[in-house]
Amino acid sequence: MSPLNSLVLILYSFSLFFLLAVARKEFVVESSDEEPQHYHTLKLSSFLPSSMCNPSTKGDKKRGSLEVVHKHGPCSKFSKDMLTVEEIQTQDQSRVDSLRARLTINTGKHNTLDSKTTLPAKSGITIGSGNYFVTVGLGTPKKDLSLVFDTGSDLTWTQCEPCEVSCYSQQEPIFAPSMSTTYTNISCTSTECSWLTSATGYLPSCVSSTCAYAIQYGDRSFSLGYFGKDKLTITSEDTINDFYFGCGQDNEGLFRGVAGLLGLGQDKLSLLSQAASKHGKVFSYCLPSQSSSVGYLTLGNDGTASNAKYTPFSTVGNSLYGLELLAMYVAGTKLTISPTVFKTSGMIIDSGTVITRLPPTAYSALRDKFREGMSEYPLTNPLDIFDTCYDLSNFQTIRFPKIGVLWGGNTYVDVPASGTFYVNGISQVCLAFTSNGDDSNIGIWGNTQQKTQVIVYDVGARKIGFASGGCA
Repeated sequence: MSPLNSLVLILYSFSLFFLLAVARKEFVVESSDEEPQHYHTLKLSSFLPSSMCNPSTKGDKKRGSLEVVHKHGPCSKFSKDMLTVEEIQTQDQSRVDSLRARLTINTGKHNTLDSKTTLPAKSGITIGSGNYFVTVGLGTPKKDLSLVFDTGSDLTWTQCEPCEVSCYSQQEPIFAPSMSTTYTNISCTSTECSWLTSATGYLPSCVSSTCAYAIQYGDRSFSLGYFGKDKLTITSEDTINDFYFGCGQDNEGLFRGVAGLLGLGQDKLSLLSQAASKHGKVFSYCLPSQSSSVGYLTLGNDGTASNAKYTPFSTVGNSLYGLELLAMYVAGTKLTISPTVFKTSGMIIDSGTVITRLPPTAYSALRDKFREGMSEYPLTNPLDIFDTCYDLSNFQTIRFPKIGVLWGGNTYVDVPASGTFYVNGISQVCLAFTSNGDDSNIGIWGNTQQKTQVIVYDVGARKIGFASGGCA
């Protein structure tokens, strides 16, 4: 071999060795950089809500959104009405039971009530477990009312004077239809009266030719009253002149200060459907990271969630919002869960359920992998439904694995950092997921896991979107 060829061969070998070394070095660097992408690192102070209201949010108030406020935070007029952890979990389980019952009802049969029926109510339990409210105006002149907003309900109702049977104590003056120049009772023979059956699960009754409604929740709290319509003011530029709602005359159960409920389900009587001619069948909301902050609820597609990742609806019935969960991840690793587990249970997303419920098989895999990623932190006593709790009192910051979900349509979404834990003080910080009793029970994606994301419900297109960084 000539000296020149030998030199070329040596240079080629050296170049190949150098390229391989660089490639190997780049691979190693990429691998070491990849791990932090699958973990959150936060100061522990960020877990605790402030005692002062911090109303700042990334939502643009000029677009006509309603402020979303946590009932038990410092931004709420109900902030003194605090609940214990046991009360919160009791009402949350009550809501879960109610949603499950709705999905197992024989739709060929409906309950019936008359105007004199009294339903038993358990004390200490609120409407479902809705813990976020908005303030809207009703009537002419407008009267402001604070209503729990609820994707798991269809009928909007509020307490009404003269409270013929019973009204609970609420923060604002009770709505008086006789003082509104635009209020009208709905007749028993109207088409709209017949819509109550699907919206409430009860056949409407007739009281002196006026349509009467009845609705009962999973905790056996209830509202009975007249079915009417009036002007609904969402913002000063956004009104619905003939808004159908329940005007409650017998409302029992400890509803804790709110004036009633705003239904955002898919039924004909929901706010979504009644506002469809103006806004289309689209709404979105962002739940704040802490009870000391404020989020927003928006009707229509304002384009602010342009980065949303969409997953198609799955059919679950009863106007609830179904999703298809395909897989779950912890710290970038796919959990070993058979796809049949999620297919068997099904999944809905709900604004009123606080804690996500998973099939036991899925929850066990999630818990075990999460504990593995949290091995440097000491476990402490379980808290009510939470079996994975940590004492972080000796730490200033915490590094914890990201939890990811793969929805139908191969849509991957990370759970926000603020949606990972349920905090009962720094000495008891718990993984904010829990297990259903059986793999066949419906799964529920709760509002804790939705915090800070814009959740877009595009009912016309039959899809739900998740956009990160929607509010603080």
